[in-house]
Amino acid sequence: MSRAVMVRFDQSGDPWAPRTLALRFIVNLAGLFLADWFVPSIHIADWQSLLAGTAIFAIVNLLLRPLATFVSCCLIFGTFGLFVLVINGLLLELAAWASRQLGLGFSIDGFWSAFFGALVISIVSMIATVFVRTETRRY
Repeated sequence: MSRAVMVRFDQSGDPWAPRTLALRFIVNLAGLFLADWFVPSIHIADWQSLLAGTAIFAIVNLLLRPLATFVSCCLIFGTFGLFVLVINGLLLELAAWASRQLGLGFSIDGFWSAFFGALVISIVSMIATVFVRTETRRY
């Protein structure tokens, strides 16, 4: 039996564990950085704005994603889950708006930029779930 450090990234464990929260923050940080790099209409001025923008994006996701998913569940089912990308784009746009209101250097120039930025963040998150091993608990 090999001894290794495992970090949980799936939903079956404790989602509020510090390691899981830190890992999700790092994955979102990398996704937002790559979205800034690939999508020309997403602007992040400096690393402080990247950190704060990621924190705001995490808070917006934590508070509003369940409500937005519940309200639009019929659209999500009707589009076979593709409407989730629209929700992600709107939440990213909301995070950028909140960042601008706080005077941070994180802005998005429109919905389609937010949509494609959210798509990049989703792809980074999916790739991270492939590379991060999950540990299973047996009771």
